[in-house]
Amino acid sequence: MRGIVKSFGPVEVLKSVDMDIVAGEVHALAGENGAGKSTLMKVLQGVHPITSGTIEVAGQPVAIRTTADAERAGIGMVFQEFSLIPSMTVAQNIFLNREVRGKSGLVDDRAAEMAAREIFDGLGVTIDPKARVETLGTAYWQLVEIAKALAKNASVLVMDEPTASLAKHEVENLFELIDKLKSRGIAIVYISHRMDEIRRVADRITVLRDGRVVLAAGVAQLTAAEIIEAIIGRRLASDLVYRDRQLATDAPIVLEATDIGSGRVLKSVSLTIRAGEIVGLAGLMGSGRTEFARVVAGMDRPTRGTLSIDGKVVRFSTPIAAQQAGIALIPEDRRDQGLVLEHSVSENLALPVLDRVKSGAFLSMTKLRELTNQLVTRFGVKVADPYAPVSRLSGGNQQKVVVAKWINTRPRILVMDEPTSGVDIGTKTEILDIVREFASEGNAVLFISSELPELLAVADRIVVFREGRSDRELDRDDIASEEQLQLIIQGEAA
Repeated sequence: MRGIVKSFGPVEVLKSVDMDIVAGEVHALAGENGAGKSTLMKVLQGVHPITSGTIEVAGQPVAIRTTADAERAGIGMVFQEFSLIPSMTVAQNIFLNREVRGKSGLVDDRAAEMAAREIFDGLGVTIDPKARVETLGTAYWQLVEIAKALAKNASVLVMDEPTASLAKHEVENLFELIDKLKSRGIAIVYISHRMDEIRRVADRITVLRDGRVVLAAGVAQLTAAEIIEAIIGRRLASDLVYRDRQLATDAPIVLEATDIGSGRVLKSVSLTIRAGEIVGLAGLMGSGRTEFARVVAGMDRPTRGTLSIDGKVVRFSTPIAAQQAGIALIPEDRRDQGLVLEHSVSENLALPVLDRVKSGAFLSMTKLRELTNQLVTRFGVKVADPYAPVSRLSGGNQQKVVVAKWINTRPRILVMDEPTSGVDIGTKTEILDIVREFASEGNAVLFISSELPELLAVADRIVVFREGRSDRELDRDDIASEEQLQLIIQGEAA
């Protein structure tokens, strides 16, 4: 890709970007949210036509104006938000819109299943092509997405935050698969905000900032600090470091859960959160952390145990009842649960507090603009037009909108489920600072994260979940390292 320029109206998002991808290598693409990574890849995918510049594949100029053009050029994409249809089988998803047909012209599912099985055999993985996608775990969805791209004879495979929804052992399996793809000569563009992954899997890296290339080099030549500095444009002084906030040991208990159980996953959870405290939840996938958050937020009803706020037992019949009691939830999936994508940034910010932007029975556009400007400025949301659909924002800025709209409800208890998933290191530190500030005002925070460095950076206490139970509670001062916490989570440390 040479001299790639992409403009949306008067706004130039990509500014003469050069990038080359070599067969059999993993090329990391990094940058802050809004730096232009997704736009560059959408240009390569034919989602956005380029304003100017050239693209060559195997030394030959190609015109990529549509996704079909990209497919013919051998370029495939594995999206962060999966593009599979859950009710269809694995084989049907792989050959969707290019179904295998028999001599009669009818769709031949058996032939598609045989072809899908050959692809999986080549990858060295076992998946039943007849299985409906909705019955599979997240890691298998990822494999089906990869198989779908390879079925189109992709020689360049773009992976966008491929580990965002994977457990630790699933990440290692993905890396082994990437090594196999490299050995077949497939070039991989690996988009990630996780430095440990980039240094583990990538051969070269290109860093974008404000639509320009600011770094292009071999990963082995760079330190993590040099990559982060290129991404955010400055040296990060406080890279995910815990700050002792001198909490009062006799601060009142804001939230108390006693022997909470719900559904098939949650068996027995007991914990407390005091005013001004951030309590982190750690555990393996399926350990019950998200299920507990849903109970606290009124999305699921407990089948056993009690939940108390400020010493008073509460029973929520709806999420609105929980919100009225002073609880706000930052959900794990911002696109499906945290935002109305076709609504504007402004409308999303106002949804939980419509009474504040009314004038009589109608919305006040003046109040709506004031609220929007205030929150966009306070939370540092990078947005060209706050009245355009929120779907146009980068993932990190979408997450800032979710955080902003719920903190603006002035909750007493903030429940955050994977709040920094898929955001860059700069945005991550900004969100953690927002959490610390919120807690310092005497509020309580329940912070769920699979990323142990950020959990150790922000939590005052950590409760470890195992098989639907609160298994162990640790003061932050008692955890010496990320490795120690990982061993505890795995059940391998005393």
